[in-house]
Amino acid sequence: VQLQASGGGVVQPGGSLRLSCAASGRTFTPYVMGWFRQAPGKEREFVTTISRSGGRTDYADSVKGRFTISRDNAKDTMYLQMNNLKPEDTAVYYCAATGGSLSTDPDEYEYWGQGTLVTVSS
Repeated sequence: VQLQASGGGVVQPGGSLRLSCAASGRTFTPYVMGWFRQAPGKEREFVTTISRSGGRTDYADSVKGRFTISRDNAKDTMYLQMNNLKPEDTAVYYCAATGGSLSTDPDEYEYWGQGTLVTVSS
């Protein structure tokens, strides 16, 4: 499955952005999906993940209550609604897919999108 992330941009602190991840090549219904991010000079870190049906989610503590992951299996698209953004949220955001279980470990994900840059700055 090929993944294409989009929706990044520049936003002021306290603002919102909605990222999308579109799948192609095959349906992404069989996959657990996730979002990861990588800030300059830092390792890639887990942000959130969602089960195949969308019924289960998990979030990094740093984004709980501010970010919401969702998926539309009919459209083969996943979303990340990001509210109350902070400067420390600045990073390249990657979407990923795994045929395994919900996981916070990027090494468990087989497929990756190209990333979309989110910059939070005044």
